[in-house]
Amino acid sequence: MKIAFLINNAYGIGGTIRATVNLSRALADRHDVEVVSVHQVSDKPELAFDERVTLTALIDMRTDSPTYEGDHPLTTEPCTMFPDTGAAANSTRLLYSALQDERIGAWLRETDAEVVIATRPDLNGYLARDGQNRYLRIGQEHLSLGAHNPTLRAHQNQAIARLDAFITVSGADAAQYRRALPEVPARILCIPNSVPQPAVEPSGLRSDVIVAAGRLIAIKRYDRLIDAFAKVAANHPTWSLRLYGRGPERPKLRQQIDELGLYDRVFLMGPVSPIETEWAKGAIAAVSSDMESFGMTIVEAMHCGVPVISTDCPHGPAEIIDGTNGVLVPLDTGVDGYAAALDRLMADVFLRERLGAAARSRAQTYAPSALALRYEALFQELATARRKPMPKTSTRTSTKPSTKTARRGTWWSKLRSAPQTGPDTHDEPPRAPASAATSTSTSVLDPQVDPQPTSHPVAFARIADDRSITIRLDAASLPPGPLDFLARLRRDPKGRHIRVPIPPATPPRITLDPAEHELPEGRWDCYVTAHGASGTAGTAGTAAKKTRLVCALAERAHSVGSAPALIDGTVTAALPYTTADGFLALRTWQRPAHAEVTSITIGDAHATVTARLFAPGLPRPLDNASVIAVSREGDTYDFTVPADPAPSLGDALTTARTDEPSSFTFTLPYSRALARRSSAHDVWDLRLYVGHAGPPVTIGRIGGDIVDRKKTDVVPAVHLSHGTRGETRAKPFFTVTNDLALSLRDHVATPQ
Repeated sequence: MKIAFLINNAYGIGGTIRATVNLSRALADRHDVEVVSVHQVSDKPELAFDERVTLTALIDMRTDSPTYEGDHPLTTEPCTMFPDTGAAANSTRLLYSALQDERIGAWLRETDAEVVIATRPDLNGYLARDGQNRYLRIGQEHLSLGAHNPTLRAHQNQAIARLDAFITVSGADAAQYRRALPEVPARILCIPNSVPQPAVEPSGLRSDVIVAAGRLIAIKRYDRLIDAFAKVAANHPTWSLRLYGRGPERPKLRQQIDELGLYDRVFLMGPVSPIETEWAKGAIAAVSSDMESFGMTIVEAMHCGVPVISTDCPHGPAEIIDGTNGVLVPLDTGVDGYAAALDRLMADVFLRERLGAAARSRAQTYAPSALALRYEALFQELATARRKPMPKTSTRTSTKPSTKTARRGTWWSKLRSAPQTGPDTHDEPPRAPASAATSTSTSVLDPQVDPQPTSHPVAFARIADDRSITIRLDAASLPPGPLDFLARLRRDPKGRHIRVPIPPATPPRITLDPAEHELPEGRWDCYVTAHGASGTAGTAGTAAKKTRLVCALAERAHSVGSAPALIDGTVTAALPYTTADGFLALRTWQRPAHAEVTSITIGDAHATVTARLFAPGLPRPLDNASVIAVSREGDTYDFTVPADPAPSLGDALTTARTDEPSSFTFTLPYSRALARRSSAHDVWDLRLYVGHAGPPVTIGRIGGDIVDRKKTDVVPAVHLSHGTRGETRAKPFFTVTNDLALSLRDHVATPQ
């Protein structure tokens, strides 16, 4: 059969989009599946849909596209679907208008789908009003009844009466809807969101990192999480908190972090996809919401073996966490209750391991294959109630006729074997298929992995404890013939590169060992190319063809908290990462010496920095050390401050060994830089000098797992007065090379 999903914007990374990606992929095993995005905001979706799923857009909102429709005449006319409280009233980015009325209505009238699933209140309204009786009309609730304001709730409740079924993601919410709508003929039931098992290596739970992820919106109550962490931070000085996501609460959270003085321990990481690589870096996952309709992030973290601390909020968490696989914190205990739960779990690695193992087992029950069968059972039930049998095959031609036909041929038998449940049993937690609990497959083509809709070969990169990087390749996506892995240093006038033969193993993989492969500092783009072909020309004298590698996963969990390595007298670090356009790259650092920043403290008119010096061969102790602030405007504006041994490690600095890192501290008085201002934005790069004749040593953060610290490791600014340039904003920051610098710029007031 043909199944179509109607979604507002399939090009983001929100929970509804992830749920649609997962379910559409599972249903594509036996059906033709289409995802219809009302809006298209970019050239390709941030979350990769299965290659068997057709992605269609109704309105082009790409401002640089020749078919951009944001200025269509109908956008000046009002939307007729929930105009007072729906997307027409509340959306600032993708405002609904008469154009949405026209496009959505036309598609609903013309589609050849046999099942249409709408994914938000406005779209449920369109499906009820403009949908056709020739197909099943199913609405989804990805929030909850109580999450909507009374007017929107009333609008959607009226629409539900004209649908065939309405699906919530928690049993408690389904029960609320049934109590609120006792006379509605639509089938109201719960089918939780599906969450596939990721291909990432599970967390080792010893990273001293707390991870939270989701939209930065008020209901998620990240302010509660930050306050709770602040209460216990002194008890656990090595721990940090990472918040992943974007949203309107970010400025408030930034201010809260700065006011609490946690800017060097609580980090706003921005949006990351896929998020599983970040869950795997955590020792604890944190959910602090006032309301969670389901809790997809909970299951995602559980899949990675990370125990979850969640508020016991309506409705989803308590249907996932039972006390043996995570921790529920009563909402009425507030910040103190959440802080106590954090404190307990941060202090007990054995408890984390026990909860994490149970969490992985629980997460298996949300396998997409199991939940797709429940949707199919519902389709059959609704079709039977209509006395209209559903077709066994689709009218769309498959790109793989033999395989797809064989799968479709088993659809009815699988449907007959699926549980034919009533209202109560539909709301039970899902049960894992027999094979799910024992599955350990990490195949590139496994549905657990987001395949990239591209002709490029696909790679999975993982860094190990020994700092080697393993790159596993998808054999099915590789070009034919013997191949080499090729990495080229970006924008290098010397054209430096490394080449490693790809063995004929299954799956093919290569390992880059920093002790064996010379990787000078910079960014390296990764390719496959014909074995033995030169980096510049082939045997016929033409340029050797090389194909860039798409990055499916870049796992850096083993690098969390790690220091730079000393290899053959060189300070070294290397990390795999995914570029902005989706390709695999390596970020490397190689320096004769380096000072790794361990902490930054901001005062009223200064910054104090503590760092560890990695410098084979430099004299110890650091009794003649200084830090020079090197102006980008010229050496006339440079200034110097003393560097002193860190008090807590003073005894260790007397050692005669030269391979042990030495800790030191220095203070940057902003007044020294303020007196040397010469432009609208003055920058001083910070360098350590040891002795009178030694070379300058970079100061920064190249250890750990973060490729670009400029946006994550942010400290508060101080506002000062300059006699000529007026109000000045002063702050240390990390550059694009992760080195520490000092910025003084003209402050421009934000219009109120």
